[in-house]
Amino acid sequence: MRIFVADTSVVVDGRLTQFLQGIGEKIRLIIPEAVIAEIEHQANEGKAIGHVGLEELKKLRKMADKGEILLEFHGERPELWQIQRAKAGEIDSMIRETAKGLGATLITGDRIQRDVAVAKGIDVIYLEARKEVKHRLEDFFDAHTMSVHLKGGIRPLAKKGKPGEWRLVQISEEILTDKELEEIADDIVERAKRDPESFIELDEPGATVVQLRNYRIVIAKPPFADRIEITAVRPITKLSIEDYRLSEKLMERLREKAEGILIAGAPGEGKTTFAQALAEYYASMGKIVKTMEKPRDLQVSEEITQYTALSGRMEKTGDILLLVRPDYTIFDEMRKTSDFKIYADLRLAGVGMIGVVHATRPIDAVQRLIGRVDLGVIPQIVDTVIFIKAGSVHKVLTLEYMVKVPSGMREEDLARPVIEVRDFETGELEYEIYTYGEEISVVPVKKKEKSPALKLAEKRLKQEIKKFLPDVYAEVEIVSPHKAVIYADEFDIPSIIGKKGKRITEIEKKVGISIDVKSFTERETEKPEEKIPVEVEEKKKTVVLRVSPDYVKKPLKFYGGEQYVFTATPNKKGIIKVSKSTPIGRELKRLLDAGIPIWAAP
Repeated sequence: MRIFVADTSVVVDGRLTQFLQGIGEKIRLIIPEAVIAEIEHQANEGKAIGHVGLEELKKLRKMADKGEILLEFHGERPELWQIQRAKAGEIDSMIRETAKGLGATLITGDRIQRDVAVAKGIDVIYLEARKEVKHRLEDFFDAHTMSVHLKGGIRPLAKKGKPGEWRLVQISEEILTDKELEEIADDIVERAKRDPESFIELDEPGATVVQLRNYRIVIAKPPFADRIEITAVRPITKLSIEDYRLSEKLMERLREKAEGILIAGAPGEGKTTFAQALAEYYASMGKIVKTMEKPRDLQVSEEITQYTALSGRMEKTGDILLLVRPDYTIFDEMRKTSDFKIYADLRLAGVGMIGVVHATRPIDAVQRLIGRVDLGVIPQIVDTVIFIKAGSVHKVLTLEYMVKVPSGMREEDLARPVIEVRDFETGELEYEIYTYGEEISVVPVKKKEKSPALKLAEKRLKQEIKKFLPDVYAEVEIVSPHKAVIYADEFDIPSIIGKKGKRITEIEKKVGISIDVKSFTERETEKPEEKIPVEVEEKKKTVVLRVSPDYVKKPLKFYGGEQYVFTATPNKKGIIKVSKSTPIGRELKRLLDAGIPIWAAP
């Protein structure tokens, strides 16, 4: 009768029972007490792999009870220090000595165990097997699935779509049982241990985090969760920086100036996808790029090295990166105070940093630094905040440090250090951050409005026009404290001016400012200072106008030749769609048919 000695690696993942079922003869199977001790220790620690091993041992006992194998346990139970040093090879050594002493064949799924056994002249069988399960994780995914949510007692659910535009759908009528989920979880853990491109990030009582190729998986069990649950996330798109169609102004900043970047956004909006694209962009420029992730789930090219928490601590990873000194480091999922301090330390040491943070507004990303690092240091470590919404760059903020009187204060002796937060594309000041008393204030800065005097003059001017000409529609624009312009239809202008200019002179005396009168057409056809190229595409039912992303969400006047057509605001992609069934659409169609160029102006 052939004698086999099994080590822990083939017991915990089902490879041994699969091998024995296909061997075709009765054999004597020896399980060293060292294997039992290691599996028991893992199960007592609440680790998934320990419970899987116990289930396999029970299957071996059933096979022995049926007379299919002769099962024996051999050797002495190892000391606690030997179990704790299992990763250093203490348990493997005891198993090899058992096989050698009995003249048995060692069965293992561990490459190192195999190689050491061969070197010592021990007969060894190396198993690479696949455990068959009813469901595999991949079965729940299709090309449009972002994540899968499986829980015992309910039907499987999935998020389908793309970042910012997804929906939660039921993907099967079958209610999953706890046993089926246990099998799926065991299969995930088993494959992660065997696959060199996969790894187990965390294995704690009731919680296991696995990176299985490009799937990030969280397995939750009692007592951590009320019932077994598996959540798996997979990136469905990998974009390049060109796919985001960023403005040349922003691209220039990313190339030449931005070295302290925060990528912010709500969960599921596409922050990680943009971080991947930015990492690839810097790598393509010949920069040394590293990542700090826990778990490691960024899908980046081979030249970008992915680091995780060293000995469970990101601080140690930061210490290593200070020695490596990459050009840029992607710090994914910054949440804890220690994460922000590591980011600050690396940035102040001269490393370009790109941090990914959760935030519902762009300014929230900056506020997460307040109280965690000194206020005066914030602009030195963060110069650019990129807010991602619905998979695209929604807003970009820049930070600058200066000493000034905060907006809304008048006294010169109130001057203090202030962090100005500006919209990058428009340059408008949006927030000021400064110390007021003992509190740090983040104050929104309202856009400049007309002075009360000008507002009053504008109101009085409208009242006077209404008084003299109740049926005339006119618009008033105060261009300076001493001058205003009234815009009206051409046929109403004589009524506003009056005979020999008497009416307009009377209005000027009452309001106290000089007044010009112009037609609406004259206002729209005033020669623009800048011509903006427009790309025109005629479709079946619409005319599509496309301008540079530099003019996104800015009102533009569109012209056909020298003729004003209409005013509109491009969307976040720089596009305006006009239905051909509308008067403006018909006019655009006429201009296109006549070969008249379409252009725009601010």
